[in-house]
Amino acid sequence: MQQVFEASRKSGTQVSIDRLKKIYPTHDDDLLALNETSFSIAKGEFVSVLGPSGCGKSTLLLMAAGLERASSGTVTIGGKVVEKPYTDIGIVFQEHALYEWRTILDNVMLQAEIRRLPKDKLEQRAYELLEQTGLKEFAHKYPAELSGGMRQRAAICRALVHDPSVLFFDEPFGALDALTREQMRIDLEKMWLERRPTVLFITHGIAEAVALSDRIIVMTPRPGQVDEVLAIDLPRPRNKEVLKSQRFSDYCDRITESFMRRGIIKY
Repeated sequence: MQQVFEASRKSGTQVSIDRLKKIYPTHDDDLLALNETSFSIAKGEFVSVLGPSGCGKSTLLLMAAGLERASSGTVTIGGKVVEKPYTDIGIVFQEHALYEWRTILDNVMLQAEIRRLPKDKLEQRAYELLEQTGLKEFAHKYPAELSGGMRQRAAICRALVHDPSVLFFDEPFGALDALTREQMRIDLEKMWLERRPTVLFITHGIAEAVALSDRIIVMTPRPGQVDEVLAIDLPRPRNKEVLKSQRFSDYCDRITESFMRRGIIKY
């Protein structure tokens, strides 16, 4: 029986997923994509949802953000039940979703326009983020003039610029090459450590999840539900010494073996 996994009460729960379920109607029969999934995320915690393709990870994130209606169950953020698109968060998708006709700076500053926030204050923050991600000299370039990794960095800056307390990431590095992906992982951890927002991070990368997370929610194949919750006790920042450690390898091996038992990974 699936358990409700609660985050640390000491920090206070920021995001609560309670028996969330999603059924898609089809011409043949109803498709159960996500089955009564429950867990919570403490304030300032970095939690990854890890599972195979098709297990409902992205659907879970969309429902948590209020962008898709759940068949049953509830999502609560900051003590408020999510019943419509929740605006007090930052979201980064696998595709950067930048407007091609706007410069990188203008794309990042879109948050100021949408939220009617002080432009001067946010512009200063935008430049800080662009400098952190190596994009300051490209602030007045257009997305088509940047590489895929640079565009995704800009998308992360856009999600962070208004300093949200909660960040959702839906496989943000999935379309990137291995080297760019690792640099993005390093950059994201640095930015997260600066202000410690609450993070829900969707991924199918085992090592990526272990390298980034405080806890990992391991999902079953479809219909997805929580299989295991794994606390990651590794020092931060997760530098090359940490990633080469036996403890890091042990965490990765444990998850790999769990997926092997379920037939998700076959050798």
